[in-house]
Amino acid sequence: MSVEHEEEHKEGREAGSAALRSLTVMEFVANSERSVSLTEIMQAGGLPKPTVFRILTTLEEAGILLREPDAKRYVPGERLTNLAANVLLHSPHRSARRAILEELVEKVGETCNLTIPNGHHVMYLDRVESSWPLRINLHAGSKVPLYASASGKLFLAHSAKRMRDRLLTSAPLIAHTKNTLTSLRQLELEFTKVRRGGYAIDNEEYLAGICCLAVPVLNDQERVVAAIAVHGPVSRMSEAQAIEFLPTLKEAAEQIGQTLDW
Repeated sequence: MSVEHEEEHKEGREAGSAALRSLTVMEFVANSERSVSLTEIMQAGGLPKPTVFRILTTLEEAGILLREPDAKRYVPGERLTNLAANVLLHSPHRSARRAILEELVEKVGETCNLTIPNGHHVMYLDRVESSWPLRINLHAGSKVPLYASASGKLFLAHSAKRMRDRLLTSAPLIAHTKNTLTSLRQLELEFTKVRRGGYAIDNEEYLAGICCLAVPVLNDQERVVAAIAVHGPVSRMSEAQAIEFLPTLKEAAEQIGQTLDW
């Protein structure tokens, strides 16, 4: 091998190693339930401080990671969360999950959806409409605010306090209806109820006249990574009627949990 080829080969190996180190950092931040510090990343990856600092700076500038205001801690940025969402939207297990949702809709008679957290929003991974003529135009990939939706309140309730505070204070809490909770104190009381009851309710908080109930989907580490929700007009499905669907929703959530690849 010529000297020139040896240099090219060496540069290729170094570039590959740098890419893997960056991936290691992204994976650690993405898998953490809370924001993480430079020191924690160093310890987890066994990387020297200058290397970790350089990687974090690059990823932050690219929008892949986000540094918390007035803190030296990092969380997934918009580009990383969008990448994760797009991977899930095109997952090979999507057909299996849709079949579970279709069976759920047959049982409860109302529209059901599967959601994941995506920054300040909830993203619909899939949605199966009921046969009723009154429908809401929310398709796979649609987003709704975390604080004003049943699935979103579920995700917030099970997030680390630091992460939850960041999400609730870094964007305005807009009243979408007269029932929207826009006070941090109100929301914290709601999150306590959610954790205690194991489900979340959207009582006309995002759309007037629409009630929604969501239950968590857990991965094999027992982390809340997605949610299954049922919703319908209050003229057909009151909060009390939605709660009657809990056993059926929890069964479907467990089935979907078994298809998870994240």
